[in-house]
Amino acid sequence: MSLKCGIVGLPNVGKSTLFNCLSSAKAQAANFPFCTIEPNLGVITVPDERLTRLAEIVHPGRIVPATCEIVDIAGLVKGASKGEGLGNKFLGNIRECDAIIHVIRCFDDDNVVREGGAPVNPVQDKEIIDTELQLKDLETIEGQLGKQQKMASAGNNKDAKVMVGVLEAYKAALEQGKNARSVTFESKEEQQAARDLFLLTTKPVLYVCNVDENSAKEGNAYSRQIEEIAAAEGAEAMVIAAKTEEDIAGLDTYEDKQLFLEELGLEESGVNRLIKKAYHLLNLETFITAGEMEVKAWTYQKGWKAPQCAGVIHTDFEKGFIRAEVIKYDDYLQYGSEAAVREAGKLGIEGKEYVVQDGDIMHFRFNV
Repeated sequence: MSLKCGIVGLPNVGKSTLFNCLSSAKAQAANFPFCTIEPNLGVITVPDERLTRLAEIVHPGRIVPATCEIVDIAGLVKGASKGEGLGNKFLGNIRECDAIIHVIRCFDDDNVVREGGAPVNPVQDKEIIDTELQLKDLETIEGQLGKQQKMASAGNNKDAKVMVGVLEAYKAALEQGKNARSVTFESKEEQQAARDLFLLTTKPVLYVCNVDENSAKEGNAYSRQIEEIAAAEGAEAMVIAAKTEEDIAGLDTYEDKQLFLEELGLEESGVNRLIKKAYHLLNLETFITAGEMEVKAWTYQKGWKAPQCAGVIHTDFEKGFIRAEVIKYDDYLQYGSEAAVREAGKLGIEGKEYVVQDGDIMHFRFNV
């Protein structure tokens, strides 16, 4: 299972600079619109200190962390929903992503041009992108609604009736300037119909307030405006100084990077925090396999049971699932080896109904 996040925002807000920090692939960063014409794709690792701690005990041949795909998508402008700028391409690229990282400019810099030369206005910038995505979703809904209404009225078409209700609920919200993710449905049929629409504004979003270096720790008046709006939406927001993160990423050693962070009063880089937030944006968690060959993180959906997680490793593991042997991460650290955990009676033998927990160290028994 792989998570794909799209970095979006207006031109010149710091998207490509942030992408440069996140990935070894280097997008061209320039202070004019549309320097990113094709989406740049980077595969990045999800920071997880647990893997390092386990490797110190197990001494494996390699460590394999979970990964996340990050796509740097061309800057959007007002009118993108009607094809302005690179609008159609932009919106198509977002549709392919699982989650949206929406970068918003929260810094003053006379050398970085805002469209039309207007003063910095993060709330307005956010609203421009929200509106364009909402308009595109409204276009999708209106294209479907008439067809589904005809099918629903023509006979006893239960699926069409469910879809009409979903479309009408979304239409009402979007016409009020709300994102589709603000609408919730009770029945499984409605929830499935909603998923089948693949609307842009149903995707989970993380608002990233790009600030100057002096605001990297506590944010500023601009970022606080966005944080308040995100809280009201039930969305997540965070502060990052993308240019400073780029400087940190360019340092040679871990020690140099930590020293730089300490000088800024930060415990962890903004990039690490962002990746972790992106990973959890879709309710994803990690179970671990630990042995002499490798210590490896495996991504699964929160709430999955043991057989589903076994299937992440190989479909045969799920088909022939017998049981899971589970060690809690803290127990592994405390006892220092799998053998010691077994001897202490701390190894759990779990069946098909076991709900896997984040950080569980798993070994699956199966027969096919």
